[in-house]
Amino acid sequence: MDKKPLILLSNDDGIRSDGLKVLYEKLSEFADVVVVAPDRERSAVGRALTLHRPLRCEQVDENWFAVDGTPTSCVYIGIHAIMKGKKPDMVIGGINRGPNLGEDITYSGTVSIAMEGALLGIPSIAFSLATFKDFQWESAGNWAKRITQKVLEKGIPENCCLNVNIPNLPENEIKGIKVTRQGKKDYTEKVEVRKDPWGRTYYWIGGEEPNWKAEPGTDYWAVKNGYISITPIHLDLTDYKALEILKNYEW
Repeated sequence: MDKKPLILLSNDDGIRSDGLKVLYEKLSEFADVVVVAPDRERSAVGRALTLHRPLRCEQVDENWFAVDGTPTSCVYIGIHAIMKGKKPDMVIGGINRGPNLGEDITYSGTVSIAMEGALLGIPSIAFSLATFKDFQWESAGNWAKRITQKVLEKGIPENCCLNVNIPNLPENEIKGIKVTRQGKKDYTEKVEVRKDPWGRTYYWIGGEEPNWKAEPGTDYWAVKNGYISITPIHLDLTDYKALEILKNYEW
């Protein structure tokens, strides 16, 4: 009998997230899964690493651990402490509540989980469900399972991870999978200025729907048109075109 693959699973919505529970159930059908997730919501923290205070880790169930740190910290603690250096076959983040498309991936705690796995040389995927209400978790979970099994079978190129966005549709209404590039949006987001009950000013970032550019071949176009988007993210952030230009400057 073939040995089951070992998967480290985390998220940024917190250990009580429905998306995390669904993904754990689906992956556990064919793999040994260890969950190491934030003890509360840690959305939009990017690749922040908890360095300036102690980290607490509580075992909340068999193979389930809650960490009072960022998603990246969870991966770090999971592999180097909880798994005691035993390298998992995959690192997976999700299923996130809401999309991670275009430039927003730089903020995403979910994507940072996959990036940390890739930096450690482990095939890694970030899964997001592209909605904020009426979640089709069962559909998303089944597709995430299918994609994970394909990656285990085929692998992915080194030094990259996969950012997967799933439309919020019943399983049989999703048209298929598109391998896409990162999209773009027009930045129209605002900062609201408000007053607290004592008259002191505070600020609230966001509140507007993103104005995505639905260009064919992008992650947003795929999701908008009923396809799952798989975008390979390369961890080398060097702009090689700019590199050649800057070499010619008289510094």
